[in-house]
Amino acid sequence: MKYMKLGTKPDTFYTEQAVRSVASDIPADLIIHVNNTKYQLHKFPLLLKCGLLQRLCSDTDDGEPVPVALHDIPGGEEAFELCAKFCYGIAISISASNFVSAMLAARFLRMTEHVAKGNLVAKLETFFDSCVLQGWKDSITALQAAWRISGWSESRIVQPCIDSIVEKILLAPSKVSWSYTYTRPGYTKKTHQSVPKDWWTEDISELDIEVFRSVVSTVRAARMLPPPLIGEALHVYACKHLPDPLYCASAPGVNGQAQSSSMAADAEETIAKQRRVLETVVTMIPSDAGSVTGRFLLRLLRVANYVGASSSTRAQLIRQAGSQLDEAKAVDLLIPLPSDTQAYDVGAAEAVLEHFLAQFQRPAAADERQRMSVAMEKVVRIFDEYLQTIALDGEFPIGKFIDLAECLPDIARNDHDGLYHAIDTYLKVTN
Repeated sequence: MKYMKLGTKPDTFYTEQAVRSVASDIPADLIIHVNNTKYQLHKFPLLLKCGLLQRLCSDTDDGEPVPVALHDIPGGEEAFELCAKFCYGIAISISASNFVSAMLAARFLRMTEHVAKGNLVAKLETFFDSCVLQGWKDSITALQAAWRISGWSESRIVQPCIDSIVEKILLAPSKVSWSYTYTRPGYTKKTHQSVPKDWWTEDISELDIEVFRSVVSTVRAARMLPPPLIGEALHVYACKHLPDPLYCASAPGVNGQAQSSSMAADAEETIAKQRRVLETVVTMIPSDAGSVTGRFLLRLLRVANYVGASSSTRAQLIRQAGSQLDEAKAVDLLIPLPSDTQAYDVGAAEAVLEHFLAQFQRPAAADERQRMSVAMEKVVRIFDEYLQTIALDGEFPIGKFIDLAECLPDIARNDHDGLYHAIDTYLKVTN
C-alpha cells in the first residue's frame, strides 16, 4: 500500500478532560465541536486553508473564542483531525485506507486551491490519480471506503476506482505484476509459476454486493473473459458471504433457542443481508452452459431455503441445478428445511430431479442422447445414495419414502442395488 506524507511538524494535539487541544503559547480562539469531541484550536492556521470556516467565522471578531459545530463532516473526528493537522503543518500520513474520509472532509471544509495554493484537496487528488488508481489493492480499499461512506453519490471516487479495477482484471494474466490475494488449497506462489486466470476473484470478494455487481457486470460487458471465470468470481463471493446451512450448527432462532429482542433484530438483519447477497448473485449467473457447477447451484439452493429467498430465485436455482444434477454428489441434495436444521426439504430435491428428467422429453441429436444417457447413470447413483441417507431418519413417513423411491423410472436403472440398499436401511431403522 502506498503512502503520502504531508507536513513536518511533530504532533502537538493532546487530550485533557475529553477536550482535544494543540500545545501552544497562543490561547485558543476557535472552538469546534465534532460529534462528541470538542476541539480548542486557532483561527490563524485553520481559516487560511478552510473556506467553510472562513465563511462561518466571517462575522465574529469580538475576541471571544468562536464556537463552530461540524457534526455532519464526513469521516467524523478522525477525518477532521487529519485536515486540522494539515493546516498546522503537523506530519500526517495518507494511504488508501484513510484517503476517502480525508478527501470528503477536505471537500466539506472547502480546502481548495481557490482558498490557498497547495491546499489539501489538490494534494489528495494528485495522490489518488498517481498512487491509489495505479494500485490493485489500493483501488479496492478506496472503493470500499467510498461506497460505505456515501454510495454512488461519491462518483468522483467510486467510478474511477471501478474503472481502474476492471482495467486490471481485463489484462492478460502474464501482465499482472502487483500483489494479490490467492489462498486456494494446494496453490503455492512461486517465482516461476504463472498467474492463475482467476487471480482477481478473491480480492474483489471484499466489496459490498452492489459494488461487486457493478465490477462484474462491467467485466462481463467487455466480453473478454470466459463465462466460467465469471462463475468462479460468483463462487468465491458466495462462499465468503453466505453460510452453507448444511454445516451450520443451527439457524437463528430455531431449535427452541431463546433470543433477546436485540439478538433477534441482529439475526433478522443478518438474514436480510444474506438474502440480498444470494438473490443478487443468482441474477448474475451467466446463462452459458458450464459457467457454474451443479454443486454450487445446489449450495445456493440450500442458502435460499435458509434465508427465505423469493420463489423466483428458488425456481431459477431448481431449474439450473436440475440441468446439471449429474455434477453433484448425494450430500448436495440434503437441503435443510428453513425452520429445522435436522430435517431435509425432500420436495426441493424432488423438484431438482424432475427438472433433470424433463430434459429427456425433449428431442435431441444422437450425441446429445449419448451424453444424457451417461448423465442419467450418474444421477441414479447420486439419488440412490441420497435415499440411503434419508432412510436413516426413523421418523420419515413411509408413504413419502415410497414416493421418493419411485421418482426415477425403471428404464433409467441398469440395476437396482442402490435402491434395494436404501429400502433395506429404511426397514431396519423403522423396525
